[in-house]
Amino acid sequence: MVLPYWLGRPDLEALGIARQASACGFERLWLGEMATFDAFALATAVASSTSLPRLTVGPLAVGVRSPVAIAMGVASVATLTNRRVDVALGASSPRIVRDWHDRSWSGNAQRTRESVTVLRDLFEGRRAAFSGRHIHAKDFKLRQPQPGCTISVAAFGPRMTQVAAESADEVVLNLVSPAYTAKARASIDAFAKACGRPSPPLAVWVTCSVEPGPATYHQLASQLAVYLRPPGYGEMFTELGFGGLVRQARSSDSRHTLVEDIPHELPAAVGAIGSGPEVLRRIKAYFDAGADHVGLVPATADDDDGAATLAFIREHARSLLSTSDPGEAA
Repeated sequence: MVLPYWLGRPDLEALGIARQASACGFERLWLGEMATFDAFALATAVASSTSLPRLTVGPLAVGVRSPVAIAMGVASVATLTNRRVDVALGASSPRIVRDWHDRSWSGNAQRTRESVTVLRDLFEGRRAAFSGRHIHAKDFKLRQPQPGCTISVAAFGPRMTQVAAESADEVVLNLVSPAYTAKARASIDAFAKACGRPSPPLAVWVTCSVEPGPATYHQLASQLAVYLRPPGYGEMFTELGFGGLVRQARSSDSRHTLVEDIPHELPAAVGAIGSGPEVLRRIKAYFDAGADHVGLVPATADDDDGAATLAFIREHARSLLSTSDPGEAA
């Protein structure tokens, strides 16, 4: 399960979704970070109000937080809540790193690689002693080492994919199609093989909604309008047949003008949207494309806290990995 940060929704909806994930028996919850809560503070609140055994904080922008700050955050949540806490890293975007936080938006691939190196030492209880191109850390040592903490890396584009394949415990993709997932799986395997390490698992975040209504489609379109413009995503959407929308996004200053023009087919192309059987078949398509884990991102506009969608998927989870059509089991 992934905590979404839907535009225009109450901030505390995040806690409600986490409680639904816990009630449905999900074992792992991802907590990213946008413009609402500090990710580590939210992780502590979630752990205090649910029985979820495993939390993954991130992806956190490597240009915003230092490895020492990340390690302290992970150790704080794990120690205070007695839960397993993992971490995910990513490049984020120029708007967040440069415009919001006044940090340099450059060298993200190498910065990520260096951050992974420092974090591994810190989590194992070693004292920091690293001087790289972007990261410099010395003398700090965690009071509460976290030797079991895994490090995931969000990868979109060849350079971050290579870094993730060569250094991470897991690779993360968000808002992609099954076809893109298959291409990414092949690239990850090739990069890992070239450097002589086992290919890391691949996690894919998939927006989902069972029997969506008009409000849900508007919610999904509002999110997708943000992703039409950036390099990489725009090209993927163009390959999926939505090049006109990408050109419109890149020539417009406002995402709001795009929302009404986004057809229902676009969220369906990069998510699991539709009837119950359609949602199950779509999730299975990501597994068939090479995903080892699927992180469900529930829409909430027509489904409070994503409760109905999460309960349906959990009920039919066994059928997702079977060789038969999961829609038949539904």
